[in-house]
Amino acid sequence: MPREMLEQLTGYGPDVKKNREEARALMRSLGYGPDHRLQVKVSARNIAWYRDPAAILIDQLKEIWIDGELDAVETANWVPKLMRKDFTVAMGLSGSAVDDPDTQFYENYSCRSPRNYTGCNPEVDALVERQSAEMDPAKRKGLVWQIERKLIDAAVRPIIFFMRQGTCWQPEVKGLTLMENSIFNSWRMEDVWLDR
Repeated sequence: MPREMLEQLTGYGPDVKKNREEARALMRSLGYGPDHRLQVKVSARNIAWYRDPAAILIDQLKEIWIDGELDAVETANWVPKLMRKDFTVAMGLSGSAVDDPDTQFYENYSCRSPRNYTGCNPEVDALVERQSAEMDPAKRKGLVWQIERKLIDAAVRPIIFFMRQGTCWQPEVKGLTLMENSIFNSWRMEDVWLDR
């Protein structure tokens, strides 16, 4: 989504102070304030990649009178907890192996996906189907932006941060092809060898 469109969405404006004031106004309208704070548990898988962003989220929520308590969930219990929807706030991670909207939409937001932990929206589902079948790239992009707007307006899996990673390698490592858009694919090592 172009920056000028993104900045019009709730919480994505560049003026952090204004965003926080709007959030505080919403909290006030719900009866909360500096003397009456909302208490929530923030569930996160008990590994650093989940706990660290959850700790940052908890810190940021304090700015709008929400006191979060970290609920570190052991890995074996994490997905079952999500599937039961046994959480108030959960810090999850989403990765994408392919740079295509279908990957994220069908995996995380489709009514038929077991990874849709936030609930079914038939209107979003219909838009996902339309964008997937759309052959015109400009029209498809417009549909994707409509879907993103609906998901953001409904606070469905809001994006807290984007993680960027780099990979280093030694020149004697041969036959390894690194992907530019994913950490998950191309890690088969049958063609990798050391030139020493």
